[in-house]
Amino acid sequence: MSDAELSGLDAETLAMILEAIGEFADRNLPAELLLRLDHDDECPEDVVRRMCGDDLGIHLLFVPEAHGGMGAGSLDVCRVCERMAGIDLGVATSVLATALGSDPIAVGATPEQKKTWLSRMAGEGLLFAYGATEPEAGSDLGALKTVAVPVVEDGDTTGYRITGRKQWISNGGIADAYSVLANAPGGPSWFVVERDTPGFTRAKPEDKHGIRLSNTAALFLDDVEVGVDALVGGVEGRGLWQAQQVFGHTRLMVAAFGLGAGWAALDKAIAYAADRIQAGGPLSRKQGYTHKLLVPHAARLEAARAYIEETAARLDSGEQGLNTEGAIAKYLATEAGNLAADAAIQAHGGYGYTHEYLVEKIKRDVRITTIYEGTSEIMEMTISRDRWQEHLKTRGRYYHDRAAELESLDAAHPGIGAGTAALGLHVLAELLERCRTARLTRRQHVLLRLGELIAYAECAAALCRRAALAELPAKADRRFDLAELAVLARVFGREAVLRVATGGLQLVQGSVESPVADLTSALRLAEVAASQAGGLADSDALADILNSRSGGK
Repeated sequence: MSDAELSGLDAETLAMILEAIGEFADRNLPAELLLRLDHDDECPEDVVRRMCGDDLGIHLLFVPEAHGGMGAGSLDVCRVCERMAGIDLGVATSVLATALGSDPIAVGATPEQKKTWLSRMAGEGLLFAYGATEPEAGSDLGALKTVAVPVVEDGDTTGYRITGRKQWISNGGIADAYSVLANAPGGPSWFVVERDTPGFTRAKPEDKHGIRLSNTAALFLDDVEVGVDALVGGVEGRGLWQAQQVFGHTRLMVAAFGLGAGWAALDKAIAYAADRIQAGGPLSRKQGYTHKLLVPHAARLEAARAYIEETAARLDSGEQGLNTEGAIAKYLATEAGNLAADAAIQAHGGYGYTHEYLVEKIKRDVRITTIYEGTSEIMEMTISRDRWQEHLKTRGRYYHDRAAELESLDAAHPGIGAGTAALGLHVLAELLERCRTARLTRRQHVLLRLGELIAYAECAAALCRRAALAELPAKADRRFDLAELAVLARVFGREAVLRVATGGLQLVQGSVESPVADLTSALRLAEVAASQAGGLADSDALADILNSRSGGK
C-alpha cells in the first residue's frame, strides 16, 4: 500500500513533528527532572499544556482539518505515541489522554457538537479526559452505575442530572472537559461535562506504582446538571457503540506506548552493554547477556511494530472493524515492552534496581500499558473469541489459508523466515480444531491462552511481510533496514512457532485425563523441532546488529 493511499500527514511533516518532540523534550524534560518529578509524584501540568498549545501543538494531530487541526492518521498517531513514550510514559499518557477523551465526540457527536468542542480543542488547547471506568465495573463498560436522569420541562427533555463515580481517570484532576459515560433511560450514553460544573468534583491524584508524571484521579458527579446539548450525538443509548468504534485506534495508541517504552529501556541496556567491561571484555560480546537480555526482546518489539504499523495502515486506508487487530497489537507490544524493561533492569545489575537509573522508572511506567485501555487478559479473550469464530465459519481453514499465503511469500523471499511463520499458522489451525473436537473452549483458561498464541503467530506473519517489502513505506520507522528485519523475522518466527506448538500441546493434553492420540503429529512437533535449526547463528547476527547501534565492540 502506497503512502498516497493513506490518510493523514505527509512523511516530511511527520518527520518534522517527531523531531520537534525530541527537541522540546531535550529542552524541557531532561532525565534529572523526570526522576525528580517521579520521586515527588508530580504531573508537570505546565509542560503538558505547552505540548498541547502553541509550543508544540500535539493536540492538533487529533483534530480534523475542518475544525482547525492537522487531521493525522492512525500511523501518524502511533509514531508520535511511540516517540512520546520513549521520552516519558507519564507525560505521554497525559498528552494522549486528551485524544482519548475527545474520541466519543470525534466519532459520535453531531456536526454542531464537533464544531464546538473540536474547534475549542484546537484553538484553546483544551485538555480532555475519558470518564468511562468505574470502581466496580472496571473495564466492563456495560456494567456502569453512573446514571443520567432527564430534566423534563413541559414534556421536553432540556438536560440531564448525572450522578456517579469514575475511577482511574487519566487527566482526571487537570482536564478542562470530560467525556462521561452514564446510563440514560435509553441506555449508556456519552455526555460532555465541563470542569467547573456545579456538583462535579475531582479527588486527589492516585499514589501510583508508575506513570507518576501523569495525573490520575477519581471523578465524583453529584446531581451534575448539563444541557441537552451535552448528550453526544443527541441520541441516548449509543455510548457503547461509540466506544467500540475507537477501540481499534486507541488500543494501537497504547500498543505504541508499550513499543516506545520497551525500546527506551532496551536502548539503555544496549548502551550499557557496550561500556560495561566484565571478565576482560564488554557485556555486548557475551552471549549469556545478549541472547537472554537483548535479542529476544528486540525481536518481540519489532514483531509488535510490524503488526502496529500494518494495522494502522489498514485503518488509514478506510478499513473498518479492526478491534481484534488492535487487541493483538496492544497485547504483544505491551507485554513485550514490559518484558524488555524488566530485562533492562537485569542488564544493569544492581544499578538497574536503583531510582537513579531510568530503566527502573521505565519498568514501573510501562507496566500500566498491560492494564489500561483493556487488560492483557481482556485482549486475550477478545482475540480468541473473534478468531475462534473465524475458525468455525471457515470450517477450520482460516489459519491454513493464511499459512498458504505465507508459503507463497517464502517461495518468493526464502530468507525472511516466512516458512517458519507459516508452520506456526498451520499448527495454530490444528490446535484450534483439536480444541473444537474436545470442546475445550468452554474453559476460560484455554480461551485466554489461545489468545496469546494467536497474537504470537499473527505478529510473526506481519514481521515476515514487513521484511519482504521492496522498500519500507515513507512514514514507517527505520530503526532496522530490510536485511536486518529478515534476521528479526527469523528469530521471532522460531519463538512463535515453538510457543504455539508447545503451548498447544500443554493446553490440549492438560485439559483431558488420558493421552490424546496423534497429538504430536497433529501439532507437527517434528517439523517445529526442525524449524529451530540455525537459531543460534541468527541470535548471534541479531546481537551484532544491536551492538552496532551503540558502537559496541
